[in-house]
Amino acid sequence: SSAEKPILLNNIADAEAFISGAEVAVIGFFQDPQSPEAEQFRLAAGQIPEVPFGLSSSAAVLSHYGASTNTVTLFRRVDSDRRDLDMNDRDVDAKKLTRFIRMNELRLVTEYNPVTAVGVMQSSLQFNLLLITDKMSPKHPERMRKFRTAAELYKGKILFILLDSNLKSNERVLSYFQLKKSQLPALAMFHTPDDEHDVLTVEEISIERVQDFCNRFLQ
Repeated sequence: SSAEKPILLNNIADAEAFISGAEVAVIGFFQDPQSPEAEQFRLAAGQIPEVPFGLSSSAAVLSHYGASTNTVTLFRRVDSDRRDLDMNDRDVDAKKLTRFIRMNELRLVTEYNPVTAVGVMQSSLQFNLLLITDKMSPKHPERMRKFRTAAELYKGKILFILLDSNLKSNERVLSYFQLKKSQLPALAMFHTPDDEHDVLTVEEISIERVQDFCNRFLQ
């Protein structure tokens, strides 16, 4: 069936097409596709339906990606980065593998929470743009559509992050940017190496407004 996971990747062309076809893609490199490690990989694949999983035991594919056997690699399109997890450590099971993926699966727009915070902090992108907003608002779907469209324009330059103002764990982020809930929605741009930041409170999100704010900060 088309829903069967993981997809077998028998050659380099298959693997490249698989990676380029998704925002986040995970490949398990296993010499023996029936090994206990590969079995844990399959279990994890079943628990994360929205992320594509591929499996390869081709020596050419392993060599092409510089992967050692029994390694799981997560490929991210947003910052052209990858994360490797060594499955030779006997402690690594489906649960730890699932957590590794959840922590590192940065997307065009990544929702910030205690789990994704790890991937955000470790991203190779130095510019972060936060949309701080109420996810329960009836205007939220339209705001996200525009924010996501703008994210496409800055792929590889700026990490776009959604921050839900309803989450208690996000309250310290609001206080860091000296924002009150009554001022939301707001855009906050952050440059990680020097903590330089700028905040813009907006009546409504528009693609042009996001672009203006980004360009001004980048300059």
